[in-house]
Amino acid sequence: MSHEATVTSPETNATVNTAPRATSVLAGTVFLCGVGTLGVEMIASRLLAPYFGTSQPIWAAVIGLTLVYLAVGYHVGGRIADRYPDECLLYRLVLLSGVATALIPPLAAPILGFAQRAVAHLAVGGFIGALFGVLALFAVPVTLLAMVGPFAVRLQLHRAAAGVSVAGATAGTVSAISTVGSIIGTFLTVLVLIPAIGAAATTYVYAGLLVALGALGARGWGALLALALTTALAGYTFFSSGPIKSAGCDGCTLIAEYESPYNYIQVATRHDPEYGQQVVLLLNEGLAVHSIYNTAYDGDPLDTLTGGGPWDYFAVAPFVVPGRDPASVRSLAMLGSAAGTTPAQFLAIFGPDTHIDAVEIDPMIIDVGRRFFNMRDAATGPDHPNYRVYAEDARYWLATRGGVYDVIGMDAYHQPYIPFHLTTVEFFRLVQQHLAPDGVAVVNAGLGPDGDDRLSRAIVATMEQVFPQVIVIETAHLSNQIIIGVNRNVGDGYANLLDAYARIEHPALRRTLERVYVPTRQPAATYTPFTDDRAPVERLVDSLIFDALTR
Repeated sequence: MSHEATVTSPETNATVNTAPRATSVLAGTVFLCGVGTLGVEMIASRLLAPYFGTSQPIWAAVIGLTLVYLAVGYHVGGRIADRYPDECLLYRLVLLSGVATALIPPLAAPILGFAQRAVAHLAVGGFIGALFGVLALFAVPVTLLAMVGPFAVRLQLHRAAAGVSVAGATAGTVSAISTVGSIIGTFLTVLVLIPAIGAAATTYVYAGLLVALGALGARGWGALLALALTTALAGYTFFSSGPIKSAGCDGCTLIAEYESPYNYIQVATRHDPEYGQQVVLLLNEGLAVHSIYNTAYDGDPLDTLTGGGPWDYFAVAPFVVPGRDPASVRSLAMLGSAAGTTPAQFLAIFGPDTHIDAVEIDPMIIDVGRRFFNMRDAATGPDHPNYRVYAEDARYWLATRGGVYDVIGMDAYHQPYIPFHLTTVEFFRLVQQHLAPDGVAVVNAGLGPDGDDRLSRAIVATMEQVFPQVIVIETAHLSNQIIIGVNRNVGDGYANLLDAYARIEHPALRRTLERVYVPTRQPAATYTPFTDDRAPVERLVDSLIFDALTR
């Protein structure tokens, strides 16, 4: 039997040894680009928050346009890969995506500021501006990153000995690797990077990653230039950086800003003609002041008031019940307490032993309240042992930990969009279950442009399905309505408030009762009550936006 020697050329050995390594490198590239794709998308939502908020329609703009960019990138990437199946070209695309990502921070403020100003007169939303901002800032990097997947499939099929017979498995593997990377990019960005180092630094983490990855594959002077440009942009951003944006209220001076997983937070000061120096809390797009602290407060309850701001009216709401005495108001659950303006008023007016459970979903806002707004709850000292603050979702907290209260206040309805699950029949039934027999449920609802009260009337229609009587009063600034649900028919609620003004001697309560206004607008339409299954809050607010645009 003869034996033939098998001779393998050095070139064949090189091919055999190199192919698995090249496959691994390509898989790593796909994975890291997947991380970058969703990382950039999460950054988009954070950069939009200071200008347009974090509502569901804003997320729809981010997600919807991201999907558009992905679709375009998949299609164009596949066509380019078929014509030019060059691995060096793939890495040039990655390199360009990194440079485009590095351009986001210096361009964000002027572009998003312009978009916000373009819709500022609406005072109720930023969906159109958000679309414009996302389109301008994120189209290029996300589209380029989407091209990596189909390009990798084409390159891998070109290497594979089996060719098209493994096309399905190759495409599936590449998609799976990219998806796993995207999952990691999502949680890494939201839970780790942005809370730890902020949105701008997180952007440059991803820009640096993509540029370095592209430079390793592309090499050459272009790669060095891209690295230098990214470094220069990062240096410019950090060394010339000021606040993300100026304070979002007239006459305000920004003193602190923070980014939490929930909000972009601003703390500012301003001078009020009646109360002197004030500290105010602004969130996200800054369309509303969420808390006020009068720094001149020295124990006089009058100094906790805000000149007819919506916070003042929670304390007078119990007196729509006839004959009610201030001594009978002993407990408050404040859902959406922000930095604690309303709890501070209750403690000053009804006494330091008043039982208060305040719920605020964002722990950082609670910390800001303690640092800048003189929030003195049970966790900070012995002054108010019955005042406790909980960092939880308001509805979940009420269902699982809530007690029985004389007043349940709801002030989580920030403009432009509001949490739908706090507007439904089912939610208000839960509220009613936690009210004392003469208790009141009090909702602060902002008005739209030109005093448009359609949102308020929709909430009233919903509350009327639960409470025997619902009473609406307007605040001194005529920019908010206070909606009060009671557990029994109390007759003429406005007359009861007038009677309380005649009976009650407490100066702070009298000052606010003087500023109670009866709505003069008559309902022009009826609304179907909101339910957990169908609560078209965003559509209602969007109608305010487009009606204002039409006008």
